[in-house]
Amino acid sequence: MPTTQLPSNSNSRAQQILRFGSPTTDSNVKLFDDYVLAYDRRLRIPAWVVERLDNQSRPNPASTSSVVDRAGFEFYEDLAQHPYFRASNSDYAGSGYDRGHMAAAGNHKSSSAFLSADFHSQQYLSTGNGFNRHLWNSLERYIRSLTKHYSAVYVCTGPLFLPTQHSGSKRKFVQYEVLGSNSVAWCLLETPAQQFELLCYLVPNMAHPVNPEPSLDLFLVPLDAIERAAGSSIFDQVQKSRIVRVNKQPV
Repeated sequence: MPTTQLPSNSNSRAQQILRFGSPTTDSNVKLFDDYVLAYDRRLRIPAWVVERLDNQSRPNPASTSSVVDRAGFEFYEDLAQHPYFRASNSDYAGSGYDRGHMAAAGNHKSSSAFLSADFHSQQYLSTGNGFNRHLWNSLERYIRSLTKHYSAVYVCTGPLFLPTQHSGSKRKFVQYEVLGSNSVAWCLLETPAQQFELLCYLVPNMAHPVNPEPSLDLFLVPLDAIERAAGSSIFDQVQKSRIVRVNKQPV
Protein backbone atom coordinates (compact mmCIF):
# COMPACT_ATOMS: atom_id res chain seq x y z
CA MET A 1 0.00 0.00 0.00
CA PRO A 2 1.39 3.45 -0.82
CA THR A 3 2.22 5.65 2.14
CA THR A 4 2.49 9.38 2.70
CA GLN A 5 5.79 10.80 1.48
CA LEU A 6 7.67 12.80 4.10
CA PRO A 7 8.94 16.26 3.16
CA SER A 8 12.60 16.35 2.17
CA ASN A 9 13.43 18.41 5.28
CA SER A 10 11.81 15.94 7.70
CA ASN A 11 13.85 15.34 10.84
CA SER A 12 15.27 11.99 11.79
CA ARG A 13 12.72 11.54 14.58
CA ALA A 14 9.82 11.74 12.10
CA GLN A 15 11.59 9.29 9.83
CA GLN A 16 12.11 6.96 12.78
CA ILE A 17 8.45 7.13 13.81
CA LEU A 18 7.24 6.45 10.28
CA ARG A 19 9.93 3.91 9.44
CA PHE A 20 7.35 1.39 8.24
CA GLY A 21 5.04 3.86 6.57
CA SER A 22 1.99 5.88 7.53
CA PRO A 23 -1.72 5.51 6.82
CA THR A 24 -2.94 7.23 3.67
CA THR A 25 -6.24 9.04 3.70
CA ASP A 26 -5.58 11.56 0.96
CA SER A 27 -7.70 11.44 -2.18
CA ASN A 28 -5.95 9.90 -5.16
CA VAL A 29 -5.87 12.07 -8.27
CA LYS A 30 -6.55 10.08 -11.43
CA LEU A 31 -6.17 11.39 -14.98
CA PHE A 32 -8.56 10.28 -17.71
CA ASP A 33 -8.52 11.33 -21.36
CA ASP A 34 -11.38 13.82 -20.97
CA TYR A 35 -11.66 14.54 -17.23
CA VAL A 36 -9.68 14.48 -13.99
CA LEU A 37 -10.86 13.26 -10.60
CA ALA A 38 -9.77 12.76 -7.03
CA TYR A 39 -11.00 9.48 -5.57
CA ASP A 40 -11.97 9.17 -1.91
CA ARG A 41 -10.98 5.63 -1.01
CA ARG A 42 -12.70 5.73 2.38
CA LEU A 43 -16.12 6.60 0.95
CA ARG A 44 -15.45 4.88 -2.42
CA ILE A 45 -16.74 7.87 -4.36
CA PRO A 46 -15.12 10.81 -6.16
CA ALA A 47 -14.08 13.72 -3.95
CA TRP A 48 -14.26 15.94 -7.04
CA VAL A 49 -14.33 15.70 -10.83
CA VAL A 50 -13.19 18.45 -13.21
CA GLU A 51 -14.04 18.75 -16.93
CA ARG A 52 -13.38 21.27 -19.68
CA LEU A 53 -16.13 21.71 -22.29
CA ASP A 54 -16.15 23.73 -25.49
CA ASN A 55 -17.86 23.72 -28.87
CA GLN A 56 -14.91 22.02 -30.57
CA SER A 57 -14.46 19.14 -28.15
CA ARG A 58 -18.15 18.32 -27.94
CA PRO A 59 -20.11 16.68 -30.77
CA ASN A 60 -22.78 18.46 -32.76
CA PRO A 61 -26.15 16.96 -31.67
CA ALA A 62 -27.57 17.69 -35.15
CA SER A 63 -24.95 15.40 -36.71
CA THR A 64 -25.57 11.81 -35.69
CA SER A 65 -22.25 10.72 -37.18
CA SER A 66 -20.35 12.81 -34.60
CA VAL A 67 -22.24 11.55 -31.56
CA VAL A 68 -21.30 8.25 -29.89
CA ASP A 69 -24.35 6.28 -28.72
CA ARG A 70 -24.08 5.40 -25.02
CA ALA A 71 -26.03 2.15 -25.58
CA GLY A 72 -23.76 -0.80 -24.94
CA PHE A 73 -21.48 1.01 -22.50
CA GLU A 74 -21.46 -0.48 -19.02
CA PHE A 75 -20.15 0.68 -15.67
CA TYR A 76 -16.94 -1.13 -14.82
CA GLU A 77 -14.91 -1.47 -11.65
CA ASP A 78 -11.33 -0.32 -11.19
CA LEU A 79 -9.58 -3.67 -10.79
CA ALA A 80 -6.29 -1.88 -10.11
CA GLN A 81 -7.79 -0.49 -6.89
CA HIS A 82 -7.49 -2.62 -3.76
CA PRO A 83 -10.82 -4.45 -3.17
CA TYR A 84 -11.16 -2.71 0.21
CA PHE A 85 -11.36 0.69 -1.49
CA ARG A 86 -13.14 -0.23 -4.71
CA ALA A 87 -16.67 0.84 -5.63
CA SER A 88 -18.59 -2.23 -6.76
CA ASN A 89 -21.56 -2.57 -9.09
CA SER A 90 -22.99 -5.09 -6.64
CA ASP A 91 -23.30 -2.29 -4.06
CA TYR A 92 -26.06 -0.77 -6.19
CA ALA A 93 -27.90 -3.95 -7.17
CA GLY A 94 -31.45 -3.75 -5.82
CA SER A 95 -30.65 -0.61 -3.82
CA GLY A 96 -33.04 1.71 -5.63
CA TYR A 97 -30.25 4.19 -6.28
CA ASP A 98 -28.73 5.27 -9.57
CA ARG A 99 -25.02 5.34 -10.29
CA GLY A 100 -24.80 9.02 -11.01
CA HIS A 101 -21.98 10.24 -13.24
CA MET A 102 -20.17 13.29 -11.89
CA ALA A 103 -18.64 13.79 -15.34
CA ALA A 104 -21.90 13.65 -17.29
CA ALA A 105 -22.00 11.05 -20.07
CA GLY A 106 -23.52 13.67 -22.38
CA ASN A 107 -20.30 15.68 -22.09
CA HIS A 108 -18.11 12.94 -23.55
CA LYS A 109 -19.87 11.57 -26.62
CA SER A 110 -17.32 12.86 -29.12
CA SER A 111 -15.23 9.69 -28.73
CA SER A 112 -15.88 6.05 -27.84
CA ALA A 113 -12.77 6.10 -25.64
CA PHE A 114 -13.99 9.21 -23.82
CA LEU A 115 -17.45 7.74 -23.25
CA SER A 116 -16.09 4.40 -22.09
CA ALA A 117 -13.88 6.12 -19.51
CA ASP A 118 -16.95 8.00 -18.31
CA PHE A 119 -18.38 4.72 -16.99
CA HIS A 120 -15.41 4.14 -14.67
CA SER A 121 -16.60 3.27 -11.16
CA GLN A 122 -14.44 5.91 -9.49
CA GLN A 123 -16.45 8.77 -10.95
CA TYR A 124 -20.00 7.89 -9.95
CA LEU A 125 -21.90 8.11 -6.68
CA SER A 126 -25.34 7.11 -5.49
CA THR A 127 -28.22 9.32 -6.55
CA GLY A 128 -31.86 8.78 -5.73
CA ASN A 129 -35.09 8.75 -7.67
CA GLY A 130 -36.20 12.24 -8.67
CA PHE A 131 -32.68 13.65 -8.74
CA ASN A 132 -30.25 12.10 -11.20
CA ARG A 133 -32.71 11.77 -14.09
CA HIS A 134 -34.54 15.02 -13.46
CA LEU A 135 -33.18 18.17 -11.80
CA TRP A 136 -29.52 17.13 -11.97
CA ASN A 137 -29.94 16.14 -15.60
CA SER A 138 -31.46 19.56 -16.29
CA LEU A 139 -28.40 21.19 -14.75
CA GLU A 140 -26.10 19.06 -16.90
CA ARG A 141 -27.97 20.02 -20.06
CA TYR A 142 -27.95 23.70 -19.12
CA ILE A 143 -24.20 23.66 -18.56
CA ARG A 144 -23.62 21.96 -21.91
CA SER A 145 -25.69 24.65 -23.60
CA LEU A 146 -23.32 27.33 -22.28
CA THR A 147 -20.64 26.15 -24.70
CA LYS A 148 -22.65 27.90 -27.43
CA HIS A 149 -21.96 31.24 -25.78
CA TYR A 150 -18.54 30.89 -24.13
CA SER A 151 -15.13 29.88 -25.40
CA ALA A 152 -14.71 27.25 -22.67
CA VAL A 153 -16.61 25.98 -19.67
CA TYR A 154 -14.77 24.41 -16.74
CA VAL A 155 -16.92 22.23 -14.52
CA CYS A 156 -16.09 20.95 -11.04
CA THR A 157 -18.53 18.54 -9.39
CA GLY A 158 -18.51 16.54 -6.19
CA PRO A 159 -20.43 15.51 -3.08
CA LEU A 160 -20.87 17.53 0.10
CA PHE A 161 -22.11 15.89 3.26
CA LEU A 162 -23.83 18.81 4.96
CA PRO A 163 -25.48 18.88 8.38
CA THR A 164 -29.18 19.59 8.74
CA GLN A 165 -31.11 20.80 11.75
CA HIS A 166 -33.78 18.46 13.06
CA SER A 167 -37.15 19.84 14.05
CA GLY A 168 -37.26 20.75 17.74
CA SER A 169 -33.48 20.61 18.15
CA LYS A 170 -30.80 23.28 18.04
CA ARG A 171 -28.22 20.72 17.03
CA LYS A 172 -27.28 19.84 13.47
CA PHE A 173 -26.76 16.31 12.21
CA VAL A 174 -25.19 14.60 9.23
CA GLN A 175 -27.51 11.65 8.64
CA TYR A 176 -27.86 9.50 5.55
CA GLU A 177 -28.14 5.91 4.41
CA VAL A 178 -24.92 4.21 3.39
CA LEU A 179 -25.99 4.55 -0.23
CA GLY A 180 -28.31 7.41 0.51
CA SER A 181 -28.86 11.10 0.37
CA ASN A 182 -26.21 13.74 0.66
CA SER A 183 -25.83 17.17 -0.83
CA VAL A 184 -23.93 17.58 -4.06
CA ALA A 185 -22.09 20.72 -5.14
CA TRP A 186 -21.63 21.80 -8.72
CA CYS A 187 -19.25 24.69 -9.32
CA LEU A 188 -18.97 26.05 -12.83
CA LEU A 189 -16.41 28.43 -14.27
CA GLU A 190 -17.31 29.96 -17.61
CA THR A 191 -14.58 31.60 -19.67
CA PRO A 192 -15.53 33.87 -22.55
CA ALA A 193 -12.40 35.21 -24.27
CA GLN A 194 -10.24 36.86 -21.61
CA GLN A 195 -12.91 37.32 -18.96
CA PHE A 196 -14.51 34.89 -16.56
CA GLU A 197 -17.88 34.24 -14.99
CA LEU A 198 -18.60 31.92 -12.12
CA LEU A 199 -21.70 29.87 -11.30
CA CYS A 200 -21.94 27.89 -8.06
CA TYR A 201 -24.76 25.40 -7.51
CA LEU A 202 -25.55 23.38 -4.42
CA VAL A 203 -28.29 20.82 -5.13
CA PRO A 204 -29.55 18.44 -2.42
CA ASN A 205 -29.36 14.83 -3.56
CA MET A 206 -33.04 14.10 -3.04
CA ALA A 207 -36.29 13.89 -4.98
CA HIS A 208 -37.36 17.26 -6.35
CA PRO A 209 -40.67 18.26 -7.98
CA VAL A 210 -40.82 17.24 -11.64
CA ASN A 211 -43.82 19.09 -13.10
CA PRO A 212 -42.73 21.78 -12.94
CA GLU A 213 -39.11 21.50 -11.86
CA PRO A 214 -37.80 24.25 -9.59
CA SER A 215 -35.65 26.91 -11.23
CA LEU A 216 -31.94 26.11 -11.21
CA ASP A 217 -31.32 29.65 -9.99
CA LEU A 218 -32.81 28.63 -6.63
CA PHE A 219 -29.71 26.50 -6.05
CA LEU A 220 -27.10 29.19 -6.66
CA VAL A 221 -24.99 29.77 -3.54
CA PRO A 222 -21.92 31.90 -2.71
CA LEU A 223 -18.62 30.33 -3.72
CA ASP A 224 -17.19 30.62 -0.22
CA ALA A 225 -20.09 28.56 1.15
CA ILE A 226 -19.04 25.65 -1.05
CA GLU A 227 -15.32 26.10 -0.38
CA ARG A 228 -15.83 26.16 3.39
CA ALA A 229 -17.97 23.02 3.27
CA ALA A 230 -15.60 21.22 0.89
CA GLY A 231 -12.44 22.25 2.74
CA SER A 232 -10.74 23.30 -0.49
CA SER A 233 -10.45 26.24 -2.85
CA ILE A 234 -11.95 26.03 -6.32
CA PHE A 235 -10.55 27.71 -9.43
CA ASP A 236 -8.19 29.76 -7.25
CA GLN A 237 -5.68 30.24 -10.09
CA VAL A 238 -7.99 32.70 -11.85
CA GLN A 239 -7.07 36.34 -11.34
CA LYS A 240 -9.86 37.91 -9.32
CA SER A 241 -9.76 41.05 -11.48
CA ARG A 242 -10.76 38.96 -14.52
CA ILE A 243 -13.94 37.60 -12.92
CA VAL A 244 -16.73 39.90 -14.10
CA ARG A 245 -19.83 38.04 -12.94
CA VAL A 246 -20.62 35.63 -10.09
CA ASN A 247 -23.92 33.75 -10.03
CA LYS A 248 -25.19 35.93 -12.89
CA GLN A 249 -24.50 39.15 -10.98
CA PRO A 250 -21.79 41.70 -11.95
CA VAL A 251 -18.92 42.10 -9.51
